[in-house]
Amino acid sequence: MHQLQVLRELADHGSIAATARALSVTPSAVSQVLASLQRQFATPLTHKRGRSVELTGAGQALAAAAVTVATALAQAEASVEAYLEDLSAVVRVSGFHSAAVTFFPALAAKASETGHPPVECVDEDVDRDAFPALTASYDLVVAHRMSHTRPWPSERLAVVPLLREPMDVALRADHPLAQRERLSPDCLVDESFVSTHAGFSPADLLEVIAASAGRPMHVAHRINDFTTAAAMVARGGLVALLPRYTAAPPLGSQVILRPLSGVRAVRNIDVLMRPEHALRRGVSVTLRSLRLIADALVDSRGAAAGRPPER
Repeated sequence: MHQLQVLRELADHGSIAATARALSVTPSAVSQVLASLQRQFATPLTHKRGRSVELTGAGQALAAAAVTVATALAQAEASVEAYLEDLSAVVRVSGFHSAAVTFFPALAAKASETGHPPVECVDEDVDRDAFPALTASYDLVVAHRMSHTRPWPSERLAVVPLLREPMDVALRADHPLAQRERLSPDCLVDESFVSTHAGFSPADLLEVIAASAGRPMHVAHRINDFTTAAAMVARGGLVALLPRYTAAPPLGSQVILRPLSGVRAVRNIDVLMRPEHALRRGVSVTLRSLRLIADALVDSRGAAAGRPPER
C-alpha cells in the first residue's frame, strides 16, 4: 500500500521532488520506494524526461488501480469501525453452571433494555484447563479457578476479574460442627463429603484441606451440581464445600455455611476473552453488565449473611 501511495502521489504531483514534499520524506526515499515497486513488474512504470520522471502507460494504469485499492481499503476499515460500534450484533457469552444460574437471568434482562446489545447465553460445564479454549467460540467466557492454582494465560487472553468468592463448608443446621463460627481442616477429617469431579472446584480445594490436615478427606459422592449437593447435605450425614455467593443455600433452608480457617479457600471468577473481542462496543457493554451483576450479588449476599463483601 505504501508503494502504491507513492506512485499515486507521483501521478498527482508530477515530480519526485513534489512527491517527497507531499509525503514529508526525502526525494531519495521516494526513489527507493519506486525502485522497489518497479522490481515487481516486467514493464517499466516510469521513464525520464529530461531531469523529471514521468509515468509510463503501465505506471498510469497502476496509479489508477492504486486509487481503487485505497478506496477498497478505506471501505474495509469503515466496515470494521461500523462492526466494532454496532450494538445490534449478538454477544455470545458462556458460563459454568453456577455462574449461569447467577449471571444469565440478570444478563438476559439487561439485554432487553434500550442501548444494550442482544446476548446469547450458553452453559459450558468444563474443567478449569478447558476454559481458555472456549474463547474461540464465545465473545466472553465466565470462568473459575481457585486462587492457589496457576493463573490464566494472560499473554494470549484478556482477563477481567468479576469476583473473588470464598468457598464455605455447607452443613445441616443441626450438625455438631454448626455451632462453630469457623471450621479448620482438622475439624473435617471424619466427615463424608459431597464433592465435584476432579478438575472442578471445589475438588482441588479439598486436596488442599487434606494436605493441611495431614489426612485424606472422605469423598462419598461426586456431584458437579451445587444445588444437588446442597440437597444431599440437607438430608443429613454429609458436608460439602459451596461457593458463598453463586451457590449459597436459600435463606431459611436447613443448610448453613461456615467459613474455613487455616487455608485460603477462595475461587476467582473471571471473564476471559480474546483481546480483539474487547474492541467491540457490544462486548464492552455486556462486560460492564456482568461486573454490575457481580457487584450487586456480593453486596446483597454479604449483607444477608452479615459479612463484609469479599472483593
